[in-house]
Amino acid sequence: MSANLKVNSGSEVALTLAQVALDVPIANWFDYRLSPEWAARIRPGSWVEVPWGSGRRIGLVIGLADESTLEARRLREVIRSLDEAPILPDHWLALIKFASAYYHRGYGEIGLPPIPKMFRTPAGPRARQSAFARMRAAKKPARGTAPPPDSDRAGEPLSTTGPNPTAALDTVLSPAQQAAVDALLEAPGFSVQVLHGVTGSGKTEVYLHWFAEILARNPQAQVLLMAPEIALTPQLASLVRRRFQSEQVVVLHSAMPEAERARGWLAAADGRARVVIGTRLSVLTPMPGLAAIVVDEEHDASYRQHDGVHYSARDLAIAAAQHAGIPVLLGSATPSIETWRAVRRGRYRLLSMPQRMGSAQLPSVETVDLRRDRSGRPGTLSAPVLAALESTLATGDQALVFINRRGYAPVMQCEACGWVSRCDHCSAWRVLHRQSPEPDGQAESKSSRYRLQCHHCGQATTPPRACPECGSIGLVGLGRGTQRIEEELAERFPGHAIGRLDRDVAQRRGAAQAVIDSFHQGKVQLLIGTQMLAKGHDFRRLSLVVVAEGDAGLFSADFRAPERLFATLMQVAGRAGRGAQSSRVLIQTRYPEHPLFAHLAQHDYVGFADRMLEERRDAAMPPFSHQALLRADAQTLEPALAWLAQARESGVALCGTDTDPQLFDPVPMPMQRLKGRERAQLLIEARSRARLHAFLDRWLPVLRSARPRMNWQIEIDPAEV
Repeated sequence: MSANLKVNSGSEVALTLAQVALDVPIANWFDYRLSPEWAARIRPGSWVEVPWGSGRRIGLVIGLADESTLEARRLREVIRSLDEAPILPDHWLALIKFASAYYHRGYGEIGLPPIPKMFRTPAGPRARQSAFARMRAAKKPARGTAPPPDSDRAGEPLSTTGPNPTAALDTVLSPAQQAAVDALLEAPGFSVQVLHGVTGSGKTEVYLHWFAEILARNPQAQVLLMAPEIALTPQLASLVRRRFQSEQVVVLHSAMPEAERARGWLAAADGRARVVIGTRLSVLTPMPGLAAIVVDEEHDASYRQHDGVHYSARDLAIAAAQHAGIPVLLGSATPSIETWRAVRRGRYRLLSMPQRMGSAQLPSVETVDLRRDRSGRPGTLSAPVLAALESTLATGDQALVFINRRGYAPVMQCEACGWVSRCDHCSAWRVLHRQSPEPDGQAESKSSRYRLQCHHCGQATTPPRACPECGSIGLVGLGRGTQRIEEELAERFPGHAIGRLDRDVAQRRGAAQAVIDSFHQGKVQLLIGTQMLAKGHDFRRLSLVVVAEGDAGLFSADFRAPERLFATLMQVAGRAGRGAQSSRVLIQTRYPEHPLFAHLAQHDYVGFADRMLEERRDAAMPPFSHQALLRADAQTLEPALAWLAQARESGVALCGTDTDPQLFDPVPMPMQRLKGRERAQLLIEARSRARLHAFLDRWLPVLRSARPRMNWQIEIDPAEV
């Protein structure tokens, strides 16, 4: 594959160039010379080891060329090709190039971080070959055996030999489910379908039947099922593995042990794993036989990546399907407003399942007016709610209390002078948490039973014995979190088993699944939890759901807050009434007359979404406009604001008399201080996506050339403004 290399000095040298993407925040690729040995073995999608500074890096070849803007003497040579690594498919490379252009980041910044670290860390040839060999030879269970129901083992097939059907699908579909599956199977090439099904309508069965038909028709096909939360993957994986007993099913998410995730990633990249279940990082997993993608709970904010490159995994799933020429299905009981607009415009095809499976009925939804209840402070459960809980527990049914606030109390306060437990490093409170009890026989002081912790930077301290400001010992926890609700309900209902599920519980491996299993089995009658309980769970004995605080987001400055609140409330309400018994949902609020609750009482997503579209259109807000945020942080706020002001001036100069896009004045971010850094932002808004990106293509090189002495980044389609 050698060719004449044209260099800017005018000379000609018999060389071939590899365009190599590296995980560095500059440039899309770097040119490296290829020796004759490697030139015959390397193509786009190959992995190579290259020199970088005084060290070495692993990079991906995204193209070959015979020209470079560098002089020949400045070009360095590829050290070697990693032949043991899988060649990454063309459609994956196309996705990386698309994401690079859309999010205005380097190819390597997009494509390399999702690859397990052990594969992209330089090592000796023998060590690397051995690592790949070990991963590919991972121990497999005996024929016909399966992992335990809560297993989350990646890269392990349930069975690899024998005549077992592709999937054991013995579930009889409802007419609406069958119609959805038939429509999906008829979808030609790339298309976007939206499965809008009420909670409990059986969307997961549609996914599995569609996948089963795809895998049966094509022995090389692979499918990707995306879930928003890590906590949902064990039960989802258990279900999928039972259904696809003859196929290799792997799970991919960021909380897995490195070696475990590496095995699963390699199985997917090799094409051995035919079903991949994953959170947002799975969308960037190379799958050579990718034939279909499902994004479950597509509206969920967890699909947004907030570290490194800020991308939307849902949007990238659609782009991945487009580049692979395959269908993608977005499933939700409450599709995002952006998705709903695409449905209304005819860009996405709507598949509806408006009824629950079998005899299950949607719960009745009622508001409890807190203005008429004088029982206590914010977060306290009202008298009508406590009465409903008592009645439910007395009949042997199960109840769920939802409060999207973990810990014991949101803040500690001095009753004498008003001091509150602010974080030293963030514009946030340190939350009061109750510690796990000490082992029997060990003395424990009252203060040691608690800790103050910031949920943003992680700063944790023992609560002060006296107020740091005035010395008063009148320190109290203000408000209620999951721990305090649990404590109070345990005192109120001492004869009933109570469980709690929040991020504190889920940090202990296997603990979240243990709580969920206990609730399914009836060992726990009353469950208290956060948003982790709001989606994906099929609780058949649950007849009462209580929302402790239903007003968060009603009057937020964030224009997306009502959409998020409606989705959360509708999802958590949907946990009830999945069995034969009738069910109710009680939402505590001080604004029961708000239109959002009227739509919620009727389970009327369509009316609510159309109302939101009208409001967004009138205000020219997304999806009727397109936004980007330029963010900067420094030790103090002033230099960040000053640099953003200079950036705005340069942007306005580029626009000239054109007022589209519009560059707003720089302002502090809603959370101004985070982890000791002061943060500010500048909003850019345009009437069309094309105009926004055309402007950014001209403006960002100007900002990069200025080399500011601070951290900055651009975020496209920001989730929060």
